[in-house]
Amino acid sequence: MEAWQNINLLSLLDTLISLSTAFVLGSLIGFERQYRQRTAGLRTNVLVAVGAAIFVDMANRLTGHEGSVHVVAYVVSGIGFLGAGVIMREQGNVRGLNTAATLWGSAAVGACAGADLLLESLLGALFVLAANTLLRPVVNRINRQPMDTPAVELTNTVYVIAARTHQKEAMYLLEQALEQTGYPLQALVMHAFGENEIEIEATLAATSVDGLVLDQLIDQLKQSPHVGQAFWSPSTTD
Repeated sequence: MEAWQNINLLSLLDTLISLSTAFVLGSLIGFERQYRQRTAGLRTNVLVAVGAAIFVDMANRLTGHEGSVHVVAYVVSGIGFLGAGVIMREQGNVRGLNTAATLWGSAAVGACAGADLLLESLLGALFVLAANTLLRPVVNRINRQPMDTPAVELTNTVYVIAARTHQKEAMYLLEQALEQTGYPLQALVMHAFGENEIEIEATLAATSVDGLVLDQLIDQLKQSPHVGQAFWSPSTTD
């Protein structure tokens, strides 16, 4: 019968408010990630925020504020394992760091909501969203600036293979596609590839690029009848 004794309608209402706040704010953060088609999207961020709120709210009710502080410490350490699962390494580039950090922020927002710090959770969600949206143009602008020094640590090259009879069309398509992405060229080299084909190597001046943007560029080039093969690859130089 102890379960019946633990029923407290006022406490239940407080829990409902906390979880609703975590759900709404987690949805705001997750929507931005889902819109950009990241690994951890809407549902993942909502589940992280709500889960953190449940743990902290439960500890807050059973053992008071001191107990909830201990649970928050476990949430902080535990969310690191979940974040590690969304970090990937592809073709020498590490991807998913921002998504993992966003999950960390969702957990913090949920923990605040579970601890009845509603305004603090709202403020935290706004700052997480600001980091993922307002700072994006600044990061893209910095990454697209060509390096002034001759020694480049990382170069990204787009390769296009086409028939010799279509080399002008293929080069024009490549130059137009790169211009649309906003990545300036550092060098453009063309050489023979077999008996009837040529290979165009377009080295980008940007040392840091968005892999999804280049993947879309490659898919666009492959759709052209003038292009036989297309791919991109990062490489390191001394």
